[in-house]
Amino acid sequence: MGEPFLRVTAETQDHDASRRRPVQTLRVKMVLLGSSGVGKSSLALRFGKDQFRSTSPTVGCAYLTRMVHLSDVSLRFEIWDTAGQETYHSVTPLYYRGAHTALLVYDISRRETFVRAQLWLKELEKQYIPGSTVIWLIGNKGDLSEDRQVTEQEGRILADERNLFFTETSALSGDQVTELLLMIAHRVNEHMGAQQGGLSEWRGTSCVDLHQNNNIKPFNTCCKM
Repeated sequence: MGEPFLRVTAETQDHDASRRRPVQTLRVKMVLLGSSGVGKSSLALRFGKDQFRSTSPTVGCAYLTRMVHLSDVSLRFEIWDTAGQETYHSVTPLYYRGAHTALLVYDISRRETFVRAQLWLKELEKQYIPGSTVIWLIGNKGDLSEDRQVTEQEGRILADERNLFFTETSALSGDQVTELLLMIAHRVNEHMGAQQGGLSEWRGTSCVDLHQNNNIKPFNTCCKM
């Protein structure tokens, strides 16, 4: 069973040339953080399979993968969707430690989730060296704009103040989700590509037994190219 693929359409002119030469595949650990019910699992499913379905609250952490092909490198995103409930707050750092990119997600129709995202950011800052992690602030559920409690300007201001990237999305409609993943891929490659030594190469020779930890709920088990 192969993994889903995502290709940068702007670079399709180089596609034939890139197929004729070996392309390195680098591992990227992505973690989604935020309050329960903001749509982290739905975003993760959009990233991994471009699907949407109603989901139950995540127990511990869920996992899936997605391949993103740029012109000169392929990135294998290993996506960790963490639980937002307070019950799991103490174990969440185990999942986001060592992440190359972290997505702080809030619901634009629930102001308390925007406040909570700022608390998640403080926790995250304890675990990483500035510049070592690409952090994105995401206002999700753009389809609920009529019930909006957090303006887009507020999100952008917070992102500017804390030196974060910012995007509003809708996991339900898929609006801006593909574009977001491509932007993240480019930023991660620029910040931590092989030339900086920040990403390790993935050769597809090892599998992770996701069933060893009962707190991990896999979307996807090990996939071979």
